[in-house]
Amino acid sequence: MKAAAAGFRPHSGWTSLVVVSLERGSPVVLLRERVHLVKTFNYSYRQPYHTAAKAGLEEGRAFISQVRNEAQQLAGGAFRRVQAKLACADYCLTHCGLLLGSGRVLPSLEKILTAHPLIHTADGELFREALTRASARCGLQLLCTKEKALLREGAESLGMKEAALLRRITELGKPLGAPWSQDEKFATLVAWLALATAD
Repeated sequence: MKAAAAGFRPHSGWTSLVVVSLERGSPVVLLRERVHLVKTFNYSYRQPYHTAAKAGLEEGRAFISQVRNEAQQLAGGAFRRVQAKLACADYCLTHCGLLLGSGRVLPSLEKILTAHPLIHTADGELFREALTRASARCGLQLLCTKEKALLREGAESLGMKEAALLRRITELGKPLGAPWSQDEKFATLVAWLALATAD
């Protein structure tokens, strides 16, 4: 079976997912999906820390825990579905690439809920954590990189200029049609990097 990698660009409550494999060193897109990481796709669940800030501390803590558990279950289910689809086409999901935010260390819940910028950061981290845990449970080799550094690191690792790399990623989506936004492009690149830089 050929190796494949899943790339994720997460958002609050959902993530773009692109799976690639390499043929003669060049990426081939095998799968593209939008995966929900909450069962109820509305503002309250997609922004759990925002919701918790409007509730009491204990009620908010319980709500965040519920959303975290659901996100991890849904992320695990998405990985298993992708693995099954790929196996039917003689591919094996071996790697995962995940885009990170600022990497800011979060304080206690009490402090998070009193600072709006921290609430935004915590919402994003909850869903990234769900994908990280799911990839570990599936035994995948995980590559994490900050989104702001993705193009620079990609260009350095792949021996290309940033503009040329972005054109290459854009061209990969042309045969697939829409959607091929920055979500899909960045998910593709982090998946490509996960395979290209594998040990």
